[in-house]
Amino acid sequence: MTLSQPVSRSHSESDTMNLARELAGTVGGGTVILLFGELGAGKTAFVRGLVDGLDGDPGQVSSPTFTLIQPYRARLTVQHVDLYRLEPRDVEDLGLDELATDESIVVVEWAERMPMLPPQAVYVRIEDAGGDERSIEIEWPA
Repeated sequence: MTLSQPVSRSHSESDTMNLARELAGTVGGGTVILLFGELGAGKTAFVRGLVDGLDGDPGQVSSPTFTLIQPYRARLTVQHVDLYRLEPRDVEDLGLDELATDESIVVVEWAERMPMLPPQAVYVRIEDAGGDERSIEIEWPA
């Protein structure tokens, strides 16, 4: 069972980042955030907002497609994971379950590539609604 907030509408990258900043104010160490959305939906912009909301430098955030896991210093370390290039069988060996600590959160782009989704994760679904608009739904674990 999850608790869903109403679907939010983003009209720009700035709106997407603002929504993520709000989310950053509600998460603590050990939180896992799973991001779902097509290529170009705004997942990396969402991570920028999270890092900014945790008092880090959003300018350091980029899509870590070639590094797979990129840590960002903030009030809580943000472990930014991008699974775009991986198959589900490749994800098991990454040790993602060890990244979330009392001092860090884990944010996973392309979470649908994980063979098993953590039951206590926050799910963020970003869908293209045409033009610059996005539909963003956040589901919290019960």
